[in-house]
Amino acid sequence: MNFVPCNHEFASVVRASFAQQGFMKMMGATLDRIEPGEVDISALYRDNLTQQHGFLHAAATTALADTASGYAALSLMPAGSEVLTIEFKVNLLRPAAGTRFTAEGRVVKPGKMITVSRADVFAYTGHAPVLIATLLATMIIQPG
Repeated sequence: MNFVPCNHEFASVVRASFAQQGFMKMMGATLDRIEPGEVDISALYRDNLTQQHGFLHAAATTALADTASGYAALSLMPAGSEVLTIEFKVNLLRPAAGTRFTAEGRVVKPGKMITVSRADVFAYTGHAPVLIATLLATMIIQPG
């Protein structure tokens, strides 16, 4: 979808907020793409992000998806806004095996107070990306 941002500085707002995310820093996550209503975040495979079978842990997968969908929502919010997740549901579709993981956050429906967004998480192994999880979330605007 083509959304028009309320704040023309949305990309710097998203970057500044992401820089404050200690959990994303711990994961080694990076912002790959910021467009109105769209944010992609990636992390490389690391042993300390895995579960007992060596797959990326569901918590790490979910954190990438929640963060990408939240920042997709923030990209459309008015200047001075902050974003908070108030609800989400995640479907883990297959084991998270790969060398890199990317969450593609997208706004489904923006609103004045509540935004619905989603994220699809893909695993990369050198071949075509594989969809490993999808998340549907509800975000709320918080005054800054």
